[in-house]
Amino acid sequence: MRTDIFARLDREPEPPKIEIPRMSRHRIALFGGTLAFYVAIVFAVLVSSWLVALDWKVMLFRPYQQWPGLHAFLDYYVVLGQRGPTAVMVAAWLGWRSWRQHTLRPLLTLGTSLLLLNVTVGAVKLGLGRLGPHYATEIGSAELFAGGDIFPSGHTANAVVTWGILAYLATTPRARRYLSAVSAFVSLGVGLTTVYIGTHWLSDVLLGWAAGLLILLALPWFEPLITRTEVWILSVREQWRARRRLRRAVPAAPVEPGPVVVLPQSLSVGEGAQEPAKGQTQVGPAGHPGAARARAHPVRSERTPLTPGGSRRPPHADRAPRGATAQARPVTGGTVSP
Repeated sequence: MRTDIFARLDREPEPPKIEIPRMSRHRIALFGGTLAFYVAIVFAVLVSSWLVALDWKVMLFRPYQQWPGLHAFLDYYVVLGQRGPTAVMVAAWLGWRSWRQHTLRPLLTLGTSLLLLNVTVGAVKLGLGRLGPHYATEIGSAELFAGGDIFPSGHTANAVVTWGILAYLATTPRARRYLSAVSAFVSLGVGLTTVYIGTHWLSDVLLGWAAGLLILLALPWFEPLITRTEVWILSVREQWRARRRLRRAVPAAPVEPGPVVVLPQSLSVGEGAQEPAKGQTQVGPAGHPGAARARAHPVRSERTPLTPGGSRRPPHADRAPRGATAQARPVTGGTVSP
């Protein structure tokens, strides 16, 4: 007898009614506050304020030298913010949920969030061009517009979005609370780990947290687009299945053999023309121009065919054989002169 734990792994008989998050006033207020924090961080780095000085103090403190015993573990822990491995793990989980709930929304939501992450974070990275701590050239400088790509922290923003999407797609309030706490812990840990290793400034991590949170808060605005995309994909799938069933239902038309044309052995009318032996036929090519006509109206020689046994036609009493002298016939209605 199966327990409820294993029963929950089965596919649901019909799609469940999932409440899609909407852009409420509370969410709009959080979005506005996070956006203001994002702009403040960028401005503080642009003007080389106290935040840049704090970045240099933390970097010169070199946490990886203060606590070297944590380095081996944190080298693996930081992978939880790397795009490739995290995307594969979360996509596998959401793919199973899509199959179980008969909906593509989990996968489409993940794809939308990662696309927004690449566009927004990537644009700021390339636009500001900040160098990392290991490549800094001048103490106290913000290291902007120098060809770098570390501001904001991509690992931190990716951790916030990838693990936060699980809480966003949770179907119950309890699961949403637990997953929100787990995603916050993982994203905070990944951000601080990059500072410990020395690959990011502290301000990079702060901006990465804000960038990832902005994407999660803005996802309800993209829900109508996600719904339309799901409907379109499912309609295309149904059309493909219908065409496939139609091809299986209609049997293939039988291939009729080409006409077999029997041609005469010789079309000449000479004295020595002979017909084929009895029971033998001569088949011409199927593409012969007169194949159909020859089959319907076979060509016959005007002369009597000859066989070793002689002619098959019965002799006529009123006809004389060839070469014999023709006898005069009486003419009706008169006398024959001597």
